Amino acid sequence: MNQIKKLKMNTVTSLMYQVVSLVSGFILPRLILQYYGSEVNGVVSSVTQFLSIISLCECGVGAVVQSALYKPLANNDISEISKIYASSNRFFRRVAYILIAYIVVLVGVFPFINDGGYDFKFTTTLIISIAIGTLAQYYLGITYQLILNAAQLVYIQMIVRSVCIIINVIASVLLIINGSSIQLVKLMSSLIFLVQPLFYVVVVKRKYRIEKNIKYSDEPIKQKWNGMAQHIATVVFENTSVLVLTILSTFENVSIYGVYHLVTNGLKLFFTSLTIGMKSYLGDLFARKEFNQLNKTFDRFEWMMHTGSTLIFTVAGILIVPFVKVYTFGVDDAEYIQPVFALCMCVATAIYTIRLPYNFMIQSAGHFKQTQSSAIIEAVLNICTSIVFVKLFGLIGVGVSALVAMVYRTAYFILYLSRHILHRGISKTMKNILVDILSCIIMVTSTMWVTLTNITYLSWIVMAIKVFAICAVEVLLINLVIYRNNITGFFKRRRICDE
Repeated sequence: MNQIKKLKMNTVTSLMYQVVSLVSGFILPRLILQYYGSEVNGVVSSVTQFLSIISLCECGVGAVVQSALYKPLANNDISEISKIYASSNRFFRRVAYILIAYIVVLVGVFPFINDGGYDFKFTTTLIISIAIGTLAQYYLGITYQLILNAAQLVYIQMIVRSVCIIINVIASVLLIINGSSIQLVKLMSSLIFLVQPLFYVVVVKRKYRIEKNIKYSDEPIKQKWNGMAQHIATVVFENTSVLVLTILSTFENVSIYGVYHLVTNGLKLFFTSLTIGMKSYLGDLFARKEFNQLNKTFDRFEWMMHTGSTLIFTVAGILIVPFVKVYTFGVDDAEYIQPVFALCMCVATAIYTIRLPYNFMIQSAGHFKQTQSSAIIEAVLNICTSIVFVKLFGLIGVGVSALVAMVYRTAYFILYLSRHILHRGISKTMKNILVDILSCIIMVTSTMWVTLTNITYLSWIVMAIKVFAICAVEVLLINLVIYRNNITGFFKRRRICDE
């Protein structure tokens, strides 16, 4: 299978996975709210965020490992692949031991972080139930997963993940409606998702004859600790909001945050999953030194992400509060209607998705050491502003803080990429940003008349169709005027690929 076919397979299966994930993400939290209440949902959200350090551990070192794999995979250098595997596997096993210690500490500390009325037994069993699945991958599957990513075989992962999610939804729904404890529900989920790393092991072993016990004198993963530094900063940034709310606010506010985060994070994951194949494609072009094709591909990718993110997140900003009204209808133990907070969350997440091309390109080039300071500054900025703003503005404060930090690092990525990797000016990027702002203003003003007529899913769906149709037509027309060549080129390439 050639590069373009792999890219298409990765894109299609990633989209499929994200649809499945989004549907699941709406079903299960709603059932938890309905059967267990907002406070239990808040506890689950808090525990999940505290434990997310486990699931995010590959974001730093994992990106370095993946970057190191592009060249040997392109050259089919099994010896070098084996060395990277051995080094990576050894590192992640050490990380797993650290994480076990972290879980033990969390078990002892969590009941005292927020006085929510839950005893030691309840929180301990909940933490362990959620932790089992995510921890297991560090003993079984992370390195294998990274090899699949670098080899542009993301579609294998997406198919396996989609199947596991569907099975998990069915099992969880049955357990919840039959009165099972929240701990049993989460334990069942962990056991189901253990299938993923086991499957990755089997696939990689069949495809590559990796020498597990290979010896090496020179470290094959050069920027491992730089990646780790960025990872730690990323984990801090991703989890600051919930941690600050847990310590300085209430579980009800954590639950409110969780509902809005459910929507924005679902859209963020949609874009990440949809574009994950581009990361390995860009990395492959960079490893092969095909710089002319690399620049052309990046320009198209940049435009598509700006256009797509602006459309989707403007629509989300218009629809999110009406959706929450419907989603939380009948749940009156917390105030879920938070329009200002919703706006901050949508804008911050939009900026995150817009910067994906710049982040992917920097990682593909292996510039981890050079850019780690920006990750640290982003995390520190988010912590400091969150503490201050939560005390001043409550829930809205974490939204504003995330937005400020996101703007800083996105600007840094744009400038760094233009100066040190692609060696181009920022005029193209600034043009994209100005078109984003213009498109957003037109979409918001033209849809102000569209409202939610009834508090029902059907009414919201009708509203969503109207808003999306209007906005999509407007974005298409704007881009036909300003980016005609991009639009015609996009459909031309699609036609050629289909033929």
